Amino acid sequence: MQNKDEAIIFSGATPNKVKEDLQPLVNFQEEGISLDKLKHILKERLLPHLMKYNHPGFLSMFNDVPEEGAKLGAEVALEFNQGVTDWYVSPGGAMLEELCIQALCSLFGLGSESDGTFMYSGTYANQEALYLALHWKAEQEGFDFSQEGLKGFKHPERLVVLTSADAHFSLKHAVRMLGLGDKNLLTLNVDENRRIDILQMQKEVDKLQENHDIFCVVATTGTTSTGSIDNVQQISSLCQKISAWLHVDGAYGLAYSLVPEYRERFAGIESADSVSWDPHKQFGTPIPNSILFVRHKEDFNRMALRSDYIYREGEDVPSPGLKSPPSTRPFSALPLVTSIRYQGITKIQERLRSPIQAIESIYNKLKTDSEIELCNEPETGIICFRIINTQVPSIQMNQFHKLIYDEVISTGKHSISFTKLGDTAVLRLVAITPTTAEILMKTITYVKEKAISIINRGELQ
Repeated sequence: MQNKDEAIIFSGATPNKVKEDLQPLVNFQEEGISLDKLKHILKERLLPHLMKYNHPGFLSMFNDVPEEGAKLGAEVALEFNQGVTDWYVSPGGAMLEELCIQALCSLFGLGSESDGTFMYSGTYANQEALYLALHWKAEQEGFDFSQEGLKGFKHPERLVVLTSADAHFSLKHAVRMLGLGDKNLLTLNVDENRRIDILQMQKEVDKLQENHDIFCVVATTGTTSTGSIDNVQQISSLCQKISAWLHVDGAYGLAYSLVPEYRERFAGIESADSVSWDPHKQFGTPIPNSILFVRHKEDFNRMALRSDYIYREGEDVPSPGLKSPPSTRPFSALPLVTSIRYQGITKIQERLRSPIQAIESIYNKLKTDSEIELCNEPETGIICFRIINTQVPSIQMNQFHKLIYDEVISTGKHSISFTKLGDTAVLRLVAITPTTAEILMKTITYVKEKAISIINRGELQ
């Protein structure tokens, strides 16, 4: 039997092969099949094509398998299948979610007036944050956005959101869903380590204010490509000067603010109007498990919709569904609660500290490696790099790195990711779970070997 280090991460099969293998699962028939037969089909046809997130070579995305405490909570949540958006649907579920949010607000130091709501994903959390910002902007102009919509603004075409050039693409979803469009999402230049360039931002804001209404600025604490942390404190000060809502996308990085020695990197979080976070990343809780926090609990009143059968006026009972759109969603608070209680804050801090230290260690080792070009100074658990080889012309470097990525992924032994920083193609390692520099270096070595194979085979055109 293979041990975990020797097992492949996934089959490495092509989309056509995966489609062929999975077809029997959707061969729906009049009569059912036994659970034993169904388990066999799943084992033979589906499981080989699922990613093993707990494999040490999985270093491509922000995923993990549930840890033991989270698994216990998930089992209970599945057994009772609770809808948790209202007291009358689940008294225990609704109350636990509210208590969990209060405890998290305290844990992250968000202030006594803050609040939060569980979401399906960080994407939806970002969307709601921009809705709240636009609603708030409408209030400054004297009308109710929920009643009048965009036509309530005298010049809706002037409304813009500012964010980093490296911000998550979910912000494009958000402006589209709000009826603004991509042209209303403007990106800011980044500095040498892929953070919003504050001096350039100030100049851009001064220029934009002549013909635009900046109603929201989105900072990112842990960008998707490099894990870079925008300077929230300085951005917050600028937002206050121009009366703009500040949203912080902390889906990936916010968790690291719980580690004492990294807390200063997140200075200013408490001054943000809203913050998103995905516990299903570093905390090892089941998907979906995302949260949107707001600095002032009254801000969620802009989301509240009442009805005659649920969320009724005048009832003093917990109704988490008044704070976000889904009237039915899973009991995501329970696995998070059981995970934190099982591990304890000290162990969670150790869990979070490990991948950052491992990434920092290999970053320092690779500084002197003539075959590696480092593309970011890691602030979290992500490192981007390129393979340097004199046989590869600069004009072919992007193609070269895409070939390396494809080759590595196709074997199923290691999982890295491919992205672009500006126009430059880079390879990326994402360390989410506890790991070591030695484990990460195995993947780096494997990537180097594949790069040499590609050159030797003459695959570059």
